[in-house]
Amino acid sequence: MSIIDDIRKELFRLQDVEYRDFQMKLIPTREAGSAIGVRTPDLRSYAKALVKDPSIPEFLSDLPHKYFDEDQLHAFILSAMKDYGSCIADVETFLPYVDNWATCDQMSPKIFKKNRKDLLVHIKKWLRSKETYTIRFGIGMLMEHFLEEDFDPKYPEMVSKIRSDEYYVNMMIAWYFATALAKQYEAVLPYIEEKRLAPWTHNKAIQKAIESYRITEEQKTYLKTLKLKAN
Repeated sequence: MSIIDDIRKELFRLQDVEYRDFQMKLIPTREAGSAIGVRTPDLRSYAKALVKDPSIPEFLSDLPHKYFDEDQLHAFILSAMKDYGSCIADVETFLPYVDNWATCDQMSPKIFKKNRKDLLVHIKKWLRSKETYTIRFGIGMLMEHFLEEDFDPKYPEMVSKIRSDEYYVNMMIAWYFATALAKQYEAVLPYIEEKRLAPWTHNKAIQKAIESYRITEEQKTYLKTLKLKAN
């Protein structure tokens, strides 16, 4: 029996049918029968054990996976990898197969933090992609790793130029700017004042910022005045 068969067998052993049914309502881009129903803590724990298995490349290269839970497990394995070179290569291989917000957002390799210079090269490429979840992942990584000590005003500039008809891209742009307002208010505020985002994204960014406890009441009051009125 291959590691792929072993993994699937273990995932079904961990199955929670009620959780599966609930979970699939939150992932509209996946078909109802494409999930097993394994809870996230169980997947994370299993991924930590599997990342050390010498046979794991066989599973990582078995794309596309049949089940949503296998995609989730894949994301968590990548997140736990210790070698940056292997990790970034495997992320590049996996990204074209990511087809939902959950897998995209839960893939966050810890090793990226120590390799930001090279990571930025990949992020710039991901932002230019035509794939919804590759763009979303790139924005997410820019938000996670480049809004504090490595912040540069050219990064929100890059995100502000993205235009998409995809809800999951636009929501991530809004999330990025709301987070950026919390962490780099003075540098990022002009993007809102000058209405440099698409209208829906502009208003959603303000909404999410106002919901944040990291934004002061005075800032929230001002941001409310910058909302665009519906036509």
